[in-house]
Amino acid sequence: MSASSKSEGPGTELEPVKFSRLTRRGLLLGLSLSQLITVGIAGAALLGAFYGGGGVLFLITAPVWGIGAAITWIRIAGRPIVEWLPVATWWAWRSTAGQLRYRRRIVTPRPEGTLALPGDMARLREYTDPETGAGMINDPAAGTLTVAIAVTHPAFVLLDPGEQQRRVSAWGRVLATCCRSGRIATLQVLERTLPDSGQGLAEWWQAHGNADGSWAATTYAELIQRAGPAGERHATTLSLSLDMRAAARQIRTAGGGIRGAANVLRQEMTTLASALRAADLSATGWLSTGQIAVILRSAYDPSVAATLERHGELGQDLAAAGPVAVNEAWGYLRTDSAYHAVLWISEWPRSLVHPGFLAPVLLSTGVLRSFSLICTPMRTDQAARDIRKKKVEYISDAAQRAKIGQIDDAAQNAEFQDVLQQEADLTAGHGVLRYSGLISVSADTLDDLDAAVSAIEQSAIQASCETRKLVGQQAQAFTAAALPLCRKV
Repeated sequence: MSASSKSEGPGTELEPVKFSRLTRRGLLLGLSLSQLITVGIAGAALLGAFYGGGGVLFLITAPVWGIGAAITWIRIAGRPIVEWLPVATWWAWRSTAGQLRYRRRIVTPRPEGTLALPGDMARLREYTDPETGAGMINDPAAGTLTVAIAVTHPAFVLLDPGEQQRRVSAWGRVLATCCRSGRIATLQVLERTLPDSGQGLAEWWQAHGNADGSWAATTYAELIQRAGPAGERHATTLSLSLDMRAAARQIRTAGGGIRGAANVLRQEMTTLASALRAADLSATGWLSTGQIAVILRSAYDPSVAATLERHGELGQDLAAAGPVAVNEAWGYLRTDSAYHAVLWISEWPRSLVHPGFLAPVLLSTGVLRSFSLICTPMRTDQAARDIRKKKVEYISDAAQRAKIGQIDDAAQNAEFQDVLQQEADLTAGHGVLRYSGLISVSADTLDDLDAAVSAIEQSAIQASCETRKLVGQQAQAFTAAALPLCRKV
């Protein structure tokens, strides 16, 4: 899913926006590579039987060409069976290899500087920037260095249309800044709902309240004490990931290694912080390793989040912030104190919508969830090559369909128009980003999880979005949806 980051001047009316459609084109006649392979095998078996004399050979080869045709065109949950085979095979291999269960090794110490996280995240390394104090997470395999910043903002839905449009335009300039850099691998916007411990209300009452012992003051203090733990609050973070391969020359100039990468990332951090201030977004500071540890611990163990908030000195060790136990099932994930399920936004609104269209999802109450918007900036030259490739594929595919007499449908024409619009936006100087939306839902029991997932799915329908529950990859999807580490699925 891609969209352009336009940075036009603010107007007085809120302008609707539109996302491009999810690309569904294939290599030939709308068929993917796996479908073409199965069709080729089935066709070869059928032709071999035909030139071999037919008759009984058709019956002998029937299982080959019959199964090939079935898994090519029969769809399950919107996908051909042949495209489910890699997912099912990988899941079966992980099941036999015992990779669906994780248990913390309590006695065995972990290497210094590593994170106690399950799966492929065990390779992550932590680094503290000596100048800013920011906690940086290095992924040696992916070649990235990630940092996160906490952001506060006023309620967007309560602003007037003119102010909303101004803020949307300012946010577009933030995204355009990331596109022009050429060294940014991923920008992640993570919005979480957390159980409120009541600490914020208590601090406000201590600072502004009049505790004079009167009946009104006593009643109000008791109300705050009861209502605080029953509420929920929202927290937003922006994570910035440096592509160490794309910035290899600058890293060598800055001294090389993690220290040199941190110096280069610090430049991007300064640019992003300035862009956020211009967009009227209040950045509370770059997260330290202790603050990142609290986020990780709260994601895997939601029941302890309120305790960590009340006692700020607890849970600050990033090396011990991971889960104690993880069990992955086909459609959900079980961690220390909760069940989790991750939904993928497979279709963004196909029609024009206003920028606040996600309000039903983000403002849903009574559901513990995390919304992650993963933005992958594309360099201008890379975006231009990708658009040219898409145009050639659409035009050649249309020519093939015309030769065999197939009629173009409206979906294919709409996708081609989206490509042309992206080309026009890129020519006008706008940046191109690829968007991926993930929603992680958490609950105490499986029944509560099913109810929460249903509520989020209904909220997504109100937001004109289509969601799909990911299967066979819930552990990997959870790290991308609930953790501010710029992970991908």
